[in-house]
Amino acid sequence: MLKTIARAGYIKIGVDSEIQENVIIGNSDQGQVTIGNKPLIRSGTIIYSNVKIGDRLKTGHRVLVRENTDIGDDVLIGTNSVIDGHCKIGNNVSIQTDVYITINTTIEDHVFIGPRVVTTNDKYMYYGAKLIGPTIKKGARIGANSTLLPGVVIGENAVVGAGSVVTRNVPAGAVVAGNPARTIKSLVPVK
Repeated sequence: MLKTIARAGYIKIGVDSEIQENVIIGNSDQGQVTIGNKPLIRSGTIIYSNVKIGDRLKTGHRVLVRENTDIGDDVLIGTNSVIDGHCKIGNNVSIQTDVYITINTTIEDHVFIGPRVVTTNDKYMYYGAKLIGPTIKKGARIGANSTLLPGVVIGENAVVGAGSVVTRNVPAGAVVAGNPARTIKSLVPVK
């Protein structure tokens, strides 16, 4: 069995950590990894350099967190999920199994992302394009198997129904579903 690999001098991990076997923390000598207190990092996880993670991170098995990513406190990243770098993830975020978070995505506090959600960042799918990931605002919930297209903003406390393809911004408090996703109701009272 492989042991956990951590690049000495470049890794800072808080107290009460549980790091299982076959974990790689810091993929190079180029930058630091900081992980807060009480993390549970399960086997097969790889965390690149230049990553900052708050307290009480929990990962599933085989999670990948790429470079230049900031992750807040009390974050769950489910088995086989990929955070593809240059991302900002807030506090109290739940990312379920098999989720793909593309480069340049922002996820604010108290967000739930269901299993097999995919975010995208390249509108025209060609090399050299400006990559703009989605922004998921505070309290939003994204249902399983949904796809979020480049640059869309999911408003605060909005809900994206399972299997939706989000092609445009979702207003705060809206419930959207379908392909393309359309508003089916609002959780915000009309005055």
